[in-house]
Amino acid sequence: MPNSNSKSKTDRRRFLGSLASGAAAVGLASFTPSLNLHAEEISSPMNTADDPDKWFDQIKGKHRIVYDATQPHEIFTFAWPRIFLLTNEATGTPAKESSVVVVLRHTAIGYAFEDRLWTKYKFGEMFKADDPATKKPSLRNPFWKPKPGDFKVPGVGEVKIGINELQESGVMFCVCNVATTVYSAIAAESMKMSAADTMKDWMSGLLPGIQVVPSGVWAVGRAQEHKCAYCFAG
Repeated sequence: MPNSNSKSKTDRRRFLGSLASGAAAVGLASFTPSLNLHAEEISSPMNTADDPDKWFDQIKGKHRIVYDATQPHEIFTFAWPRIFLLTNEATGTPAKESSVVVVLRHTAIGYAFEDRLWTKYKFGEMFKADDPATKKPSLRNPFWKPKPGDFKVPGVGEVKIGINELQESGVMFCVCNVATTVYSAIAAESMKMSAADTMKDWMSGLLPGIQVVPSGVWAVGRAQEHKCAYCFAG
């Protein structure tokens, strides 16, 4: 009779294999061999010592919302949280009494990582994320520590929508471990690198304060269990 650890490894391999089978739907069919080949190697638990369930205990306050970011979607992933806070303040609820969770999953995961990885792995091309300044595939994370005046909205003016600026206002960010595992394996295949080493490199470039969660859909569900209203970040 197989032990539970063996069964768990088999289940992880089967899950990654199923992801590989569906990769053609997002134009990744040519990389599916790497996902199957390295399924055992890259299916380790999240690279975080924190309990992701406990992370959600920070959610509190009168108004709660979770933004589901599945793609870059221009500036909307970061503009909507700021607008939520500003309009709640305008209607009598201070930011400290509201909770905002942003789930970075699928091709929005690049925003969870530092500039070095954007340049090295060409995240702008991989995730189809353009630099707002150049309108070309970004070689940097444009939403990490933006310069004053980088983001302006007609009729509103300058808006502070950098990840660091939103974190200072209490916005919580998390990133999908499944998507990070899959896309780092794809990058490894294209660059003739080890999938495990590439995943380790990506995790070393995780931005401060961003929580790794088992999956993005898991996080969306957990946030709603903590009474967050759902909003698609697009």
